Parts: sequence; C-alpha cells; structure tokens
Amino acid sequence: MQFGKVLIKTVLCALYTMSLVRLNIKGISYSQTQNGAYALILNEVDGDRKLPIVIGAFEAQSIAIALEKEIRPPRPLTHDLFKNFADRFDIVVKQVIIHKLVDGVFYSSLICERDKIEEIIDARTSDAIALALRFKAPIFTYKNILDKAGIYLKVNPKKESEDQDSILVDDMVVEELEASIQESYSDKSLKELHKLLDEAVNNEDYEKAAKIRDEISKR
Repeated sequence: MQFGKVLIKTVLCALYTMSLVRLNIKGISYSQTQNGAYALILNEVDGDRKLPIVIGAFEAQSIAIALEKEIRPPRPLTHDLFKNFADRFDIVVKQVIIHKLVDGVFYSSLICERDKIEEIIDARTSDAIALALRFKAPIFTYKNILDKAGIYLKVNPKKESEDQDSILVDDMVVEELEASIQESYSDKSLKELHKLLDEAVNNEDYEKAAKIRDEISKR
C-alpha cells in the first residue's frame, strides 16, 4: 500500500515537472511607458522566447544587485534580510514557479524546504525572482503561460554577444518589449479604471495599479 502511494506521488511529480519550462534572466530595462517601472526579461532556457514582466524600481534594484556580484550594499536589503533569516533557521528556497497569469499580472510561488518538509509560499513575481537569485534557485513557469505571454525579440546576435555580461537591455529591444507588455485598458471607462485601481491597491497588486494609473493619466 505504501509502495503504491510512493509510486503515484512519483508519477504525479514527473507529470508536474514535464509541464514546467526553466527560465533565466536576460536583462532589465527601464520602462518608457510607466514612470518608475522596469521591465524584467526572462529567457526560455531551451528556446528563444522571452517573458517580459513589469516590476517596480526597488525590486529592479534588488535584482540588479544580486546579478552584479561585485556590488555589495553596506546594509542588507529586504531580500538580503530574508535570505539571512532563512539561513539562520535552515530554510531553503528550492525553486520559484511563475504559476498563473491573470489580466497581465504574473503570480508566483516559492517552493521552500525545512527539515525535509516542503512548503509553498505565495509571492509577488519580482520578490520571488530577487530571492531565487540569492538562493541560487531555478526559475520555472508553465508551458501554457509561456505560450500565452512569451514573445520573440529581434536581437542583433553580434550586439547580444558583446553585451552578454550586461544586465541592461538594448534600446531597440526595449521599444519592442514595451509594445509587447503594455496592457491595453482602452476599452475601459474612467469609472471602470478607477474601480480597477482601487481593487489593485486593496489587493496590494502595485504593479497592476501602476499600469492603470498611467492609463488614467493619459486620459
């Protein structure tokens, strides 16, 4: 009976893993359309598709610092503090999974382990990636999310090779990226936009709130 349970769990884990696509960080660009926002570009490891995600300035800075090994802040940032706290209590972030995409907003989970017991913790995608870098944990998303939101960016191979050590993205890529990630709220009335803004703030979804705020400002 116990063997049967183990076998079922193994099969389910295999099916679960098969649908996941591993990502790495391609770069960060300043958003031309949203003040104070940045675009984090994740790259499909075994493919050419990119997954662009709008993040805040603080999270962009935290990710950039984690990518640039030579930069050491004099005091721990929030994500560094989380890492130090986790280390002290033997908690390990094993992987990050971007598991859902709703209205242009990505939802992620931290797969953590302590005393050989796994726990799943909900997290903003920007925070999850900042922590993944500090724990050297792999980043995954589901194939259907990449099929839905993944894009192909036209990057000059020579330019890409020259800038492979840079975390900043080429201006031409930024322009194409902005066109791809900018969510359209043109069919919404101002009243609807303000309602969506209130909901986003109440849900602490500040990335979505920033998009809606920018659309209201344009009106």
